[in-house]
Amino acid sequence: MDSKEVTLLKKALERQKKARQQAERILEEKSHELYEVASHLRESNHKLENLLSQKTSELDGVFINIIDPYVVMDLSYNVISMNQSAKNFLGFDNNKEEINLWKLVHKDYMEYTMESFSSLREVGMLKNYRAKILIKGGAEKWVEINAGLVFDKDKKPIAAQGIVRDITQEMEVRELLSEQKRQLDIIVNSSPLGIILADVNSIIKVNHTMTSLLGYSYDKFMNMNVKDFTDAESLEEADKLLAKLNNGEIDKYNIHQRFIKSNGEQLMVKLSVSAVRNIYKEISYIVMMVEDITKQVEAEERLKAEREKYSGIIANMNLGLLEANREGVIQLVNQSFCDMIGFEEGELLHTDAKSFVSFEDKNKVAEHIKTRANGKSDSYEVQVITKSGEKRYWMISVAPRYSKDHEVIGSIGITMDITEQKTLELQKEQLVKDLENSNQGLQEYAHIVSHDLKSPLRSISALATWLSDDYKDVLDEGGKQNLELMQEKVASMDKLIHGILEYSTANSSALDDSKVDLNGVISDIGETIFIPEHVKLVVPETLPAIMADRIKVHQVFQNIIGNAVVHIEREVGLVEVLFKDDGEFWQFTIRDNGVGIPEEYHKKIFDIFQSIGNNERSTGIGLSIVKKIIDRYQGKVWVDSVVGEGTQFHFTIKKDHN
Repeated sequence: MDSKEVTLLKKALERQKKARQQAERILEEKSHELYEVASHLRESNHKLENLLSQKTSELDGVFINIIDPYVVMDLSYNVISMNQSAKNFLGFDNNKEEINLWKLVHKDYMEYTMESFSSLREVGMLKNYRAKILIKGGAEKWVEINAGLVFDKDKKPIAAQGIVRDITQEMEVRELLSEQKRQLDIIVNSSPLGIILADVNSIIKVNHTMTSLLGYSYDKFMNMNVKDFTDAESLEEADKLLAKLNNGEIDKYNIHQRFIKSNGEQLMVKLSVSAVRNIYKEISYIVMMVEDITKQVEAEERLKAEREKYSGIIANMNLGLLEANREGVIQLVNQSFCDMIGFEEGELLHTDAKSFVSFEDKNKVAEHIKTRANGKSDSYEVQVITKSGEKRYWMISVAPRYSKDHEVIGSIGITMDITEQKTLELQKEQLVKDLENSNQGLQEYAHIVSHDLKSPLRSISALATWLSDDYKDVLDEGGKQNLELMQEKVASMDKLIHGILEYSTANSSALDDSKVDLNGVISDIGETIFIPEHVKLVVPETLPAIMADRIKVHQVFQNIIGNAVVHIEREVGLVEVLFKDDGEFWQFTIRDNGVGIPEEYHKKIFDIFQSIGNNERSTGIGLSIVKKIIDRYQGKVWVDSVVGEGTQFHFTIKKDHN
């Protein structure tokens, strides 16, 4: 909310107060007249012993049309009568329920209320009692009450009557104004800019930053005029602008001036002056914002010197250079830019920078030009059309260009031709896309082939079973052995097809990571795979729980352990699962005391279809699947083995592999 709105609110509040006060005076006069009428009626009618002995008061008819709430209560705060406005405001109806006004007083105002009503009983009148009450439903309201006592025929106080005015909005406005003033004071005193509030002749207030900038104390400022600490050479232009401000020609202006500090040093400042006028357009206050730009001016001077120093280099460098105004109209280009686009300098100057950009990128350039007005720098790619019609890709790095007043007046950009890199990038993207499509096709093909191959295998297995059952009495031992051998080959083929399918999907299906308890995984493997009776699977130390895909981890451990348990020829076989925390990785080792692996196979066994010896139960796929999975977890897998002593398979899994 700005200062003008605050002023309007204050004036509206004053008008409302005056209107209310006038209404209260009229009400008091009417109350007095009514009291006189009531006294006359008591003398002429003995049936009316007092005004409050009846539930229907004569005042009801008189006050029923009063806009503000009107209430009559006994001296114990019990409501005797109330008009419709009071019923609407409080939400209670004394004709339907008993009402005690004391119970409506907010707890924070009970003591104040007791003191106020004690004063009412002593003085007979209560003026401008303000407190917070709770109306029906628990809502809080601010009220202002003007009340007077009601006396019986013996002049003894028997009740009180009063007007209740809802001032909730007024109090909210007042609190808002108070909060805004507090916030404004905080902002002013915390501002990094110096702030001076003055009238036409003298300084009224300065903030802490202003005293720090110039070194004068606050009291010293109160006895000064802005001219007292302004350098004489800066006064002439400032006086001209101030005259225009006083004449109403302008309402604000900016100027660079030199201020004199308390120690005699000069301070270069940017002075922003604004006039606060009253309804007659006369200046009430002058607000001055003071920004220390000494370092900025020094930097601009150094920049100017550097610009002149390197202007020759820029004009001849291989990168293109252009300068444009806020609308993107070219103001300057170097020779390299002309060579890149194919136009002469004269053909480019005063043309729209978007004119040589491809149609698809014109909106992109327009949006980036808009961001320059906010002082933002950025880099982006565009496709341009050279004078010969050739399409080229450029990388443009653009920064805002400032005036001496540090206002954005345009942009300055460096252009680099990246056509070759972009072409390679597009080719790479196409290759990746083609590869993804190829992988998808291969996976689908693997599923189809596995299904198509397994179907005849199942038929062969069934035929072999039928032959064995139907001709078991006819076949000799050689025929039976051949049928058994056929079943074994079918099983090996089925296992091979299953392995190929697993291998094709090991590197493609999404990883469903969760917390996996490896102890449970090893236990499951021990129950599901065939382990000879002379071999024991041992976990010497409790394994950790890791974040991984349970199925993939199960495949890794099962393939390695499965290989280990079937290659142990000792009387007592042992397979151990070990681990260690290697900081960024988990390292696992599966150690056995089996036959060992010759050194020439240590690397080849992780290639697909590579197996050791003539073991027909091995497909040569299991360890290649292990390597694929470990690669996905950014780990490594390797083997240490001595023939006749045993083998150790090691692999690592990165903890934070995402």
